[in-house]
Amino acid sequence: MRIDKYIWCVRLSKTRSIATKLCNADKVVLNDDLVKSAKSVKVGDEISLKYNPIWRNFKILDIPKSRLGAKLVPEYLEETTEASALATYERVQKENKELRQRSGKGRPTKKDRRDMNRFRGS
Repeated sequence: MRIDKYIWCVRLSKTRSIATKLCNADKVVLNDDLVKSAKSVKVGDEISLKYNPIWRNFKILDIPKSRLGAKLVPEYLEETTEASALATYERVQKENKELRQRSGKGRPTKKDRRDMNRFRGS
C-alpha cells in the first residue's frame, strides 16, 4: 500500500490529499528515509510524521484494506513516540489554543466604531 494512502487509512491525516502534501513537504519519514507519497509500506516499517514541534513515531502492525474506524486503529498502528515529546506537543497545542482565544475578535463592527468615536468625542 502507498504511504499516503496508509496515513489516510489509519487516520493520521484527514484526507488523502493532505497525506500526499505531507509527503511532498518532507514531513514523512519511513525507516529513517524521507519518502515520496508513492513509496510502499509493509508490516514492521516505522513511520515518523512531523507535527510541529516534534516528530511522532509509529510502527506498522498490519495493512488495512480501506479506511478504518477510529476504534480499529490500534490494531494496525502502534505509537512509539517518547512520552516527553508527546508532553511537549500537548503543551504547545494548549499554548496555541490559549493564544487564539486571547487574540482580538477581528475588526470592530460599525456599531463598535461609532461607540469608540462617541467616546473619543469626534
